[in-house]
Amino acid sequence: MDKRSFLKSFGVLGFASAGGRFNLQEWITLHQHLPATELAGEEDFWKGIRDGYRIKPDYINLENGYYCFQPQEILEKYIQHIREVNYQGAYYMRNMQAGNKKAMAARLARLAGCSEEELIITRNTTESLDMIIGGLNWKPGDEAVMSHQDYGAMLDMFTQISRRYGVVCNRINIPNLPASDEEIVSLYEQAITPRTRLLMVCHIVNITGQILPVRKIADMAHRKGVLVMVDGAHAFAHIRYAIPDLHCDFYGASLHKWLSVPLGAGILYVKKEHIPQVWPLIASGERPPGDISRLNHTGTHPVATDLTIADAIDFYEQLGPERKEARLRFLQQYWTSRVRHLPRVQVQTPADPARSCAIANVGIEGIKPADLASTLLQRFNIYTVAIDYAGVHGCRITPNIYTTTAELDKLVSAIRELAA
Repeated sequence: MDKRSFLKSFGVLGFASAGGRFNLQEWITLHQHLPATELAGEEDFWKGIRDGYRIKPDYINLENGYYCFQPQEILEKYIQHIREVNYQGAYYMRNMQAGNKKAMAARLARLAGCSEEELIITRNTTESLDMIIGGLNWKPGDEAVMSHQDYGAMLDMFTQISRRYGVVCNRINIPNLPASDEEIVSLYEQAITPRTRLLMVCHIVNITGQILPVRKIADMAHRKGVLVMVDGAHAFAHIRYAIPDLHCDFYGASLHKWLSVPLGAGILYVKKEHIPQVWPLIASGERPPGDISRLNHTGTHPVATDLTIADAIDFYEQLGPERKEARLRFLQQYWTSRVRHLPRVQVQTPADPARSCAIANVGIEGIKPADLASTLLQRFNIYTVAIDYAGVHGCRITPNIYTTTAELDKLVSAIRELAA
């Protein structure tokens, strides 16, 4: 059967059928002869993947950066886990949940390329990184380095430790369109003093989508004796990497974003040698100082979310990390390349494909970001989010693998009309 006949046969059924769903592996196999970069622009293939999602028809969703909802395949398994936990009740919670959570953390560690002794499941990136920021033994006069473009929840935590312990917070400004990696590394380096203990850096800047040279920044900071904490909320299962290759000491990420796990799960990586020096967010009783599980006590929580992590990883690995990354980068380049040089249009994300992937930010001169977001939704049925701080003024545009080029054509048309 040729590709188009296969698509016609299965396109109506889609994934969403409890009894006989669309076979993702068969669909992948049919296209496996195509390199990821070529498949990235093959709309027939991605329309087949789109069939696996239940998509709200009221608007074009280009705000997947907040939350990448599950395809039906993962959602149905999540519901099954909820039913099973409810069926087993307290027996599951007392006898099964700890082992299952450890198994899920081990799978995540393999995906992250690190030891399972260095990674735990948290509830989100904020919890992961705030545990580090609030859990180090700070002394008055200690310093920390971060950027104005970092996520607000972590900046708020730094403000709190500044008030509580007398920590000095030094913030830099990351250029939206840097000339080179060295320009960014230099900015962080200039902010470090002999009293600096911790440097926080985004792997992908959430408001612009810029990928930062984390390893180069970490190597520079380590030469000066400074620990490095990475906000990987938007990088995990978005672009390919192994956490140890970044040379960082701490790494936090959310799983409800690019891995499409249900809301309520994240990860925290702590390099083995640093585990003893971090205080847990919630006390967990006596455990060896180097046992990362002592940082993992959260009390009773929705354990079905943890169980669904394996299903989300299965989907991600079956689709193929290289295919996914190539498609996401293709989609962003597809629309930004059509508006980047228009009069009054300001794309605040680097054009170099190596410096960004799915996420980009666009503004229009003379239109406030909030007004732009409102107009895109009300006039063009395109849902985005307005960003208007830290030197970034526009709307963050975040497609996902189910997004079509036809939908992005509507975005391009809207931007052209508003900028004219």
